[in-house]
Amino acid sequence: MSSVASLTLAISIAATLGILLGMVRYRGIGLGIGGVLFSGIFVGHFAHEYFDLTVRTAEGLTAAGSILSYVQEFGLILFVYAIGVQVGPSFFSSLRNMGAKLIGWVLVIIVMGCAIALTLFFCGVVPIDAMVGMYSGAITNTPALGAATQMIHDMGAALSANGVDTASMGFNELIVPSAYAMAYPFGVCGLLLTMILIRIIFRVNIEEEADRYFKSKAQGQPTIITSNVKLNNHDFVGKTIDDVPGVKEGHVVVSRIKRADELLVPHHDLTLQEGDILHLVGNPSDVAPSAKAIGKISAEVLTTRGTHITVQRLVVTNSHLYGKPLGSLHLESRFDIIVSRLIRSGVQFIPTPDMKLQFGDILNVIGEETHIKEAGKVVGNSNAELHKVAMLPIFIGLILGIALGSIPIPVSGVPAPMKLGVAGGPLVMAILLSRFGETLTFKKMHWNIPSAGLSALREIGITLFLSIVGINAGASGFWNTLTNGPGFSWMCWGTLITFIPIMIVGFLAYKVSKVNYLVLCGMLAGSATDPPALAFANGLHSNPEASSLGYATVYPLTMFLRILSPQIMIIIAVLATGMSI
Repeated sequence: MSSVASLTLAISIAATLGILLGMVRYRGIGLGIGGVLFSGIFVGHFAHEYFDLTVRTAEGLTAAGSILSYVQEFGLILFVYAIGVQVGPSFFSSLRNMGAKLIGWVLVIIVMGCAIALTLFFCGVVPIDAMVGMYSGAITNTPALGAATQMIHDMGAALSANGVDTASMGFNELIVPSAYAMAYPFGVCGLLLTMILIRIIFRVNIEEEADRYFKSKAQGQPTIITSNVKLNNHDFVGKTIDDVPGVKEGHVVVSRIKRADELLVPHHDLTLQEGDILHLVGNPSDVAPSAKAIGKISAEVLTTRGTHITVQRLVVTNSHLYGKPLGSLHLESRFDIIVSRLIRSGVQFIPTPDMKLQFGDILNVIGEETHIKEAGKVVGNSNAELHKVAMLPIFIGLILGIALGSIPIPVSGVPAPMKLGVAGGPLVMAILLSRFGETLTFKKMHWNIPSAGLSALREIGITLFLSIVGINAGASGFWNTLTNGPGFSWMCWGTLITFIPIMIVGFLAYKVSKVNYLVLCGMLAGSATDPPALAFANGLHSNPEASSLGYATVYPLTMFLRILSPQIMIIIAVLATGMSI
């Protein structure tokens, strides 16, 4: 069972059963992708009992365990990198708008969780090693587990040098992952249960919450309107379109003109005549004075139907145009077309000659169909390129992200330095590159990923991660520890560490601070740096932006504090009991 083929089979079976389990829903509520974790535990236990799958011994990881560990971490890297790319463009504006509030609530969750764990230790309920392992599992944070294990090892070595019986004092580093495995599955359940309970108790309507989020996001963004105006001011008769107020300044666009029964493409040198009906496009504050200056609002519709003029959208996919100003293309003079607006990331802008083009920009153009096709060849307008996943930026991002996660952050008094790790590093780097990457590469490389590719990257990553976490737990004696050892008590105490802080904060944040429910679910998942919980939150609505943004907003600081917290707890426990290091 140690061959690559056998391990791949086990992962595939766990993923298949878990996805099917996650599809089971009762009154609209189900485990979602979290079902893969529980199917993985079953597959791991079955493989251990009947096919001798062993992932860890007293000497460390086996060959099979090493393979599984690599695939697990790689899946996590893919998942968090995809999340970073998705939320990066909106991350910094979100941080300014609601970052302090979300981070404040997460700090409360972390402090409460540490306080509960330390209380259990000081009351004699659990030893130090079980405490930090249980805590790491309850917050579903694998890097915290690694930091706690290393700290227990280092502290144990220091105490042994002074003749202390470390095993009896609670410094057995093999206990840490065992306690982690007991608390982890129900750490995930506690998060999911909290999200579900808040939704039920407060009768949350997911669609209304999504609408509220996107409306709040749209506040402050430019609103584009259109208006048909009949020219009856003689001061503008015989003048050109550039003489219309706001046009030359780039605030208003005249996208079409109706003269008698003919629809015209409004070139800037076109001479205006009395009775012309102009279709104005722009912000309300700009269109209103322009309309008032030249005439009065007309109820006539300037449809292109049945005329030689058409309206189409062209997508910028020609890599040679990235970073070039729109005016440098001379679309009007070359192809007899007008660009009425530019759409970028769902936001509409009035196009100006100095506006620099980016990959995926959408140009709304008016002209004859043959001319528009010719212009499309210049800008690219290729669906294949639009949906093509550029692999070079992804792997460059992963290299930089892993390098960032490997940078040691020394903390005074702590033997091992802090690190963002393979989860935090790629996430932070993906956020930075998706927001600033094009500028840093002089518009030569784009870092966004098409939605279909992004979804595939995200789902493959989280499925690999969850299935292997479950397999490792199942193959490491999960059931035996649960039924014949202290596993059940660890599970119960770990549930308290998970459930109490997030339940209290979840209720207060939603009801008192009025945090959007979808953002709140992402924040709760981020408070535990928990990919399964984030996957569940992302599945609540077809557009996972709100929950992903809540997760990414709190993730970097949370990851650092979650890694630091078990080490601080060990130091507090050692100093409080009077052990000499």
